[in-house]
Amino acid sequence: MEDDGGERSSILVGLIENRAKEVGMAALDLRTASLHLSQYIETSSSYQNTKTLLQFYDPVAIIVPPNKLAADGMVGVSELADRFYGSVRKVVMPRGCFDDTKGAVLIKNLAAKEPSALGLDTYYKQYYLCLAATAATIKWTEAEKGVIVTNHSLSVTFNGSFDHMNIDATSVQNLEIIEPLHSGLWGSTNKKRSLFHMLKTTKTIGGTRLLRANLLQPPKDIETINTRLDCLDELMGNEQLFFGLSQVLRKFPKETDRVLCHFCFKPKKVTNEVVSTDNARKSQELISSIILLKTALDALPLLSKVLKDAKCFLLTNVYKTICESEKYASIQKRVGEVIDEDVLHARVPFVARTQQCFAVKAGIDGLLDIARRTFCDTSEAIHNLANTYREEFKLPNLKLPFNNRQGFYLSIPHKDIQGKLPSKFIQVLKHGNNVHCSTLELASLNVRNKSAAAECYMRTQVCLEALLDFIRENVSALTLLAEVLCLLDMIVNSFAHTISTKPVDRYTRPEFTSNGPLAIDSGRHPILESIHNDFVPNNIFVSEASNMVVVMGPNMSGKSTYLQQVCLIVILAQIGCYVPARYATIRVADRIFTRMGSVDNLESNSSTFMTEMKEMAFILQNVSKRSLIIIDELGRATSSTDGFAVAWSCCEHLLSFKAYTIFATHMESLSELATIYPNVKILHFFVDIKSNRLDFKFQLKDGPRHVPHYGLRLAEVAGLPSSVTDIARRITSKIAEKKVKQMEINCSQYQQMQMVYRVAQRLVCLKFSSQDEESIRQALQDLKEQYVDGTL
Repeated sequence: MEDDGGERSSILVGLIENRAKEVGMAALDLRTASLHLSQYIETSSSYQNTKTLLQFYDPVAIIVPPNKLAADGMVGVSELADRFYGSVRKVVMPRGCFDDTKGAVLIKNLAAKEPSALGLDTYYKQYYLCLAATAATIKWTEAEKGVIVTNHSLSVTFNGSFDHMNIDATSVQNLEIIEPLHSGLWGSTNKKRSLFHMLKTTKTIGGTRLLRANLLQPPKDIETINTRLDCLDELMGNEQLFFGLSQVLRKFPKETDRVLCHFCFKPKKVTNEVVSTDNARKSQELISSIILLKTALDALPLLSKVLKDAKCFLLTNVYKTICESEKYASIQKRVGEVIDEDVLHARVPFVARTQQCFAVKAGIDGLLDIARRTFCDTSEAIHNLANTYREEFKLPNLKLPFNNRQGFYLSIPHKDIQGKLPSKFIQVLKHGNNVHCSTLELASLNVRNKSAAAECYMRTQVCLEALLDFIRENVSALTLLAEVLCLLDMIVNSFAHTISTKPVDRYTRPEFTSNGPLAIDSGRHPILESIHNDFVPNNIFVSEASNMVVVMGPNMSGKSTYLQQVCLIVILAQIGCYVPARYATIRVADRIFTRMGSVDNLESNSSTFMTEMKEMAFILQNVSKRSLIIIDELGRATSSTDGFAVAWSCCEHLLSFKAYTIFATHMESLSELATIYPNVKILHFFVDIKSNRLDFKFQLKDGPRHVPHYGLRLAEVAGLPSSVTDIARRITSKIAEKKVKQMEINCSQYQQMQMVYRVAQRLVCLKFSSQDEESIRQALQDLKEQYVDGTL
């Protein structure tokens, strides 16, 4: 397999659809040897669900059938790949390769778990599209990479995106989860970061990828979330455990999860190709993976020592399944029989090359020992040549660096060069304060050294074949080890580290319910609070009895920041991290929808208003009873009457669901919703007026508050003539009189119903209360008195 170094994606995605708007997706991760299957109804003509999953997987190649077979009004997945993912390699395979029957057989043979555990053995006819995508994806992988997938080596998950909160691609961008919309901040030299950048203190590549996956698809299972939070509680309360785990995790190689691909994918022709020079690089990568595995197994006793006295379920379970497992000891024993005990994973290029050449113990293969001697002789000759140059040309500071691309080369400081370099030195390049160059003798020795190293790699792979077969039989244990290390890296080095860098009691553990309220006391924006020291905290309370909050206030009063803040706190809570608040109880959300910002979409020929309507259509078609919906302005990009009508009707439609909606608007007429619907709550951001200027306090308060003519005040500041603003004031006063009269009529008409509804709302809150019996009795008595007096 090719080495997908760094944090680049290594995922291949197969896509196929039918005329019933169903889409099947198979995502094969070559790095972690995992296969993720999804089949779903595409409810949007713009393929929002598919775009969301493609953004999540970030594939290097998309495999699609040749011709369009899409429902009416749909562009088809093939054209979707061309239009929106032009930089991603598109592979068109014959439709016969998308064979669901073959896909079911492949999963049965390749899955580490029994197919019955995946729900595919009984229902595979129903989920035929994702099985068809699986067949094409694996067929292309084996043909393109020249490998065979090892039996029972793939970690297969089905319907993964639906076991987690779904955040569509537009919302990911609006909430700045992965990338910030604007990197700079006005009036500040600080760089704005995304939530991912804030938490990205992981030490392994696998941990970073797991963090990204969790932010894009937070888990919905309360037990899973609380298990992580219990682990975080113990880490925060036990400094010795926290720092011990942090140090031990550093002992594991950064690329631990990468080793799996070499053990799960076997070359098709080992014996014929292993002696070919072209395969020296693949042999080198395989040896590197064995060394990585040995280094990771050597660090397991240290992990066992740290976790021995852990109390929480997650850490004790890791101790039982990993540290006490005999499989790792048996793998380590077999590795120790072949691999030299002094060999360690190294990052310095020439040290790594030397470790790889001497990985296998001496005496096992005579030809390997001869190749090693040649490698040592040429390496020594290169260093002797460098010493000769130092003396002959009087260059005492001449250095002999090494990189994998060009081998050894010479580095000479500018200050040591008197005039021109002798003609012996070739390929001269300036590099900072040094000159990089080579000579014919050095180039010749480099070729011999590289050839000897290649011979060592290929002979070493021959020696490792029996060991590789043994490791492949136990690859499921290695998959588990990689998953555990990634999870520990995310919890310890990301969550716990982030919390430990904050002042005491600034972050708190959230509580969870399935049907309770969303209540956050003194919540803060997790990103902006680290930039602004005087960030003003605010509260939120939404329940099934009061499931829509309309937030009002002038421009720049803090509405957009507040909406983003609520969503980011919910996401932080559901990935199992503490949240920036005094107290938080969260109703687990299955989807987050956002409609934020006002921009044209020139690529799809959509105006600002059309873009708004498409986003709202997607929300209304996909909303569920446990969704969290954030709307920042709606209908502002068209005529005032049409815009208000659309905003009002969308609010009424959302009120029929149990979804929680937070709606920020400038339209003061929308506050009339609260006079008709008792489950609507009006809040406003307080703004003080001093010397005819607006003083923003960024404090959220109950009820509507009319800030007279704040738009006109801003217009005056912008420089509009006074004659224009005076006429505008007279016009807006007449309009305001009519609105006040209508609100008075609504209040008198619906007052009794609202009081009854408020009683019911208080009773629902008391139902979920954790107070003692006496306190609840007193609260019920107070509620009764307020209802009788009419002061509720």
